Amino acid sequence: MKLWSISGNTQKLDGGAMFGNAPRALWERWVQVDAHNRIDLACRALLASPVAGKTVLFDAGIGTFFPPQLRERYGVVEDHHVLLESLAQAGFSHEDIDVVVLSHLHFDHAGGLLAPWAEGRAPSLLFPNATFIVGQAHWQRALHPHPRDRASFIPELPALLQASGRLELVDGAHSQALGDAVRFHHSEGHTPGLLLAEILGPRRVDGRAHGGVVFCADLIPGRPWVHVPITMGYDRCAETLIDEKSAFLQDMLAREVRLFFTHDAGCASAQVVRDEKGRFGTTGEQVALHAVPL
Repeated sequence: MKLWSISGNTQKLDGGAMFGNAPRALWERWVQVDAHNRIDLACRALLASPVAGKTVLFDAGIGTFFPPQLRERYGVVEDHHVLLESLAQAGFSHEDIDVVVLSHLHFDHAGGLLAPWAEGRAPSLLFPNATFIVGQAHWQRALHPHPRDRASFIPELPALLQASGRLELVDGAHSQALGDAVRFHHSEGHTPGLLLAEILGPRRVDGRAHGGVVFCADLIPGRPWVHVPITMGYDRCAETLIDEKSAFLQDMLAREVRLFFTHDAGCASAQVVRDEKGRFGTTGEQVALHAVPL
């Protein structure tokens, strides 16, 4: 099995919103901030092939489904569908993808499923041959969003996914499409039913998989958020997320599972470490993955 980091469209978002109640004096040590208080964010996907004999894309980035005025409002930098270009650079097209695993359906993770915006054209799905995997609990959230995060969803997307006939909802540790090759961890702190997909590693110790890679989604968007107390203003419940993150990182550290970051502008993947005071950090950072063996 080989892994690729697939760049999507990038964003510039308010640093204060991305770091919750952490003061700027702290978080500006970790990221660059512009004159408008915005920081650079990737919308990075993970491509793995073969997984259970299939080519699998984890998340799809933000894409270019927004009309120009909304693209500017949400800080989307490029006006073309970067994810499609990045897939081509890796030797794939969206038609080659057998499974798309969606950590959740917020537009910066699922917007790349849609064709680029064009005047007068209704939203339409790309990835015509893919099964789409979504968490069961999160699917209900997308159908009935809370006022707090309603603006984070694409109203037309659930109907398009249902109409495809290729939607699989997951409420356990595994899916029909990927079997035992991928284990799903479930998280509630950012949004209900967030899926954290772990591609299981080849080694077994005491019956547990070691040496895999996990798509951290918005539980841990990038290296600064590995620090357990650091959360986003976009998280629905900071205390729940902190407790989930602590248990998650302990598990990944014990099993030597690499973290894959979707929003870190300068790092695609890293290994978890813990210092003598019990604080989590990262080592072995990889800026990008290009056909890297698992």
